[in-house]
Amino acid sequence: MIRIATIAVLIATLFAGLLGTAVSASSPEMVKVIIGFDREPGPAEEAIILNAGGKIKHKYRLVRALAARVPATALPGLLQNPGVISLEEDSQVFTVDIELDNSWGVNHIAAGVVHDAGNKGAGVKVAIIDSGIDYTHPDLSANYAGGYDFVNDDADPMDDNGHGTHVAGTIAGRDDGVGVVGVAPEARLYALKILNANGSGYSSDVIAAIEWCIANGIQVTNNSYGQSTNPGPVYQAVFDKAYAAGILHVAAAGNSGNTGGTGDTVGYPAKFYSVVAVAATDKNNVRASWSSTGPDVELSAPGVGITSTLPGGGYGLSSGTSMAAPHVTGLAALVFTSGITDSNGNGRVNDEVREKLATTADDIGAVGRDTLYGYGIVDAREAASVPEPIITPGNIQGTVTDGANPVAGATVTDGTNVVVTDTLGEYMITGVSPGTYTVTASAVGYQSNSLSVTVQSGQTVIANFDLSPVPPAATTVGVNSITYVREGGKRFRMTAGLADNLGKTVTGASVSIDIYRNGSHFRSVSGTTGADGKVTFRITNVLSGTYTSKVTGVVAAGLTWDGITPSNSYT
Repeated sequence: MIRIATIAVLIATLFAGLLGTAVSASSPEMVKVIIGFDREPGPAEEAIILNAGGKIKHKYRLVRALAARVPATALPGLLQNPGVISLEEDSQVFTVDIELDNSWGVNHIAAGVVHDAGNKGAGVKVAIIDSGIDYTHPDLSANYAGGYDFVNDDADPMDDNGHGTHVAGTIAGRDDGVGVVGVAPEARLYALKILNANGSGYSSDVIAAIEWCIANGIQVTNNSYGQSTNPGPVYQAVFDKAYAAGILHVAAAGNSGNTGGTGDTVGYPAKFYSVVAVAATDKNNVRASWSSTGPDVELSAPGVGITSTLPGGGYGLSSGTSMAAPHVTGLAALVFTSGITDSNGNGRVNDEVREKLATTADDIGAVGRDTLYGYGIVDAREAASVPEPIITPGNIQGTVTDGANPVAGATVTDGTNVVVTDTLGEYMITGVSPGTYTVTASAVGYQSNSLSVTVQSGQTVIANFDLSPVPPAATTVGVNSITYVREGGKRFRMTAGLADNLGKTVTGASVSIDIYRNGSHFRSVSGTTGADGKVTFRITNVLSGTYTSKVTGVVAAGLTWDGITPSNSYT
């Protein structure tokens, strides 16, 4: 009953258009299909395809199926064969479309902390099922370990699209101080090319690529491609069986989401239970509006504005869940090399790695697993079991001097702690938490001095201060000059200049002066000094004679007038 119903649905939907098309007898229309059998395909099953006028593309071992091109007119006959249990269209898969500081995502998930602890995913076998890899790129060549081109059926999976190379850089770009650094910069990269130069391919090649992974001991696959409809049971079965054999599959959830975050829009293969579906977030840990949503979203990772490798040795910036998935793939490689063990005794650890990624993710959005972020944004430090660093207080020590002479009794503070220098001018502030501080030294008779000091865990930092004596303060003010300038006619200008006892000009001082002619009082004037410490008076209606001036008063803030009038005369 199940077989009859399945065949009826296939005829009515998948191939309805093909069966209704007039076909030339001399040139039958060929269709790409995946044929499932009730036993492992052998010569007899291959003969069914060949006798129907078909051509076999792939002979699978992991699943009981063959991929082939057959005449459209042969489809009903194939469905009637008792050995055929399923007939699926060899549907197309595509790169998950790109919606749009180097590798900010790698730092954002704290992968650098794991690298610093000595874990860079060394030796973990990662297969990038994509458009191939430019294995000559300086950031990728050292980690490239081989692969296969299922599009052209050869052993040269060179990338002619760019998508796969960008993915590869995020996963395992070499940590060489140039370009970008991947999440697992010492993982082994395998390129399985299933997408052509236009970024499209067929599910039959995906199945063949997964079988290749099992045959070659791959531990993690990255799948940044997809389609909106379920390709069929054979396609799902190969992912399920590879997962059961120990391979962890990571896939882009898709870029079919909406601003409201509603709907179930996760594509395939990300939608399968045996595959980890990854959503995309930005630098603010917010889901990208286009990131697909639904109950199958399992994890989130940076996917907006990601800089990575491009064919030809270059670098470029892209956004999409295609960019988010490689962050998780690279992190999975780090977890594989973190010492994780087979806790459930099933003979594999990919399920433990998957659980570790989920249980250590930073939960954002709704509490627990949700349809936008899954379990949350992956956290490399937690997932790869890097312990929190032990923080030990440090010290600040040094000397306070006046040139070559120690300053005893000086006060030194970091803003919290206060100590006093000894007779040698030495001090030490102990028990200082790691961080950056402004340390200030001060002493009576000296100008204070400050330094910015960074204290590291368990370290002693040196901060020496050389203080300058406080300059002597001015106490008195006086008029140090009185000059005259003839203006012509019956006019002249008289200017008084003021300075303090240190020789500095005094501004804003009020000055009163009596002017004498031939020894008799002629006129009294007063004014205020300007920025140059001088005040000028214009004297008019003067008669011939000898003029002298006498200062009668000076008022200046904080200063006492010395009462002296400098010698002066004008004739």
